[in-house]
Amino acid sequence: MNYVNFIYIAFGGALGAISRYILSTWIYNKSQQIFPYGTLAVNIIGCFFLGVFYTLTLEKSVIAPQIRIMVTVGFLGAFTTFSTFSLETLNLVKENNISMALLYIVTSVILGLLAVWLGTVSANFFNKLGERGENIAQD
Repeated sequence: MNYVNFIYIAFGGALGAISRYILSTWIYNKSQQIFPYGTLAVNIIGCFFLGVFYTLTLEKSVIAPQIRIMVTVGFLGAFTTFSTFSLETLNLVKENNISMALLYIVTSVILGLLAVWLGTVSANFFNKLGERGENIAQD
């Protein structure tokens, strides 16, 4: 394992996370809507740039592997993991694994929603336990 790659990934990831925050917040503030336009825009922009960068660097290999990993895994990975999900799904379709692509889509969305829901339920449970503990300590 090349540990130097971790530095490139971390640097790209920091820039991607900051860029995501700035762009999604700016869009949210401009739209002032309930619909998450900022996140949607970040996901779609990230997908577009991952498609462009992946295709250009895969076909031409003109970019150093460290830069490729910094941009794809680091920057775009932190900017939006949805882009990676979309690329992997597209690759399954290109390999004519349509059923696997559909399974990946449905499983990712359903399990993702379920995991978020379970996370919120768990957090609420622990918050209530904490509140009960505080109430008992105050008595």
